[in-house]
Amino acid sequence: MILTIDFQAIVFVILASLAILGALGCVFSRRVAHSLLSLMLTFFAVAGVFVLAGAEMLAAIQILVYLGSVMLVVQFGVMLTRRKILEVDY
Repeated sequence: MILTIDFQAIVFVILASLAILGALGCVFSRRVAHSLLSLMLTFFAVAGVFVLAGAEMLAAIQILVYLGSVMLVVQFGVMLTRRKILEVDY
C-alpha cells in the first residue's frame, strides 16, 4: 500500500497546530503582552486556513481587521503602559 500525502493536508496540519498552540499560549501566558502575541499568531494561522479553503477575501479581512487595527492598537497600549500587570504593586 502506497501512502500518498497531499501537500494541502500537510500545510493544514501545520496551520491548525499553530492555531492551537497560539490559543493555548494566549490562555496560559502569564503576561498580557505575551498573550497578545500568541493571539496574533492564532489570527495568522486562521488566515492561512482561510487561504487554503479558497477564501482569500476572508483571509484579507482577518489580517486587516483583527491584526491591522484591533491587535496592534491593544499591543501598543499594553507595551506603552508602565504599570506592572502581574507583580504586586506597592
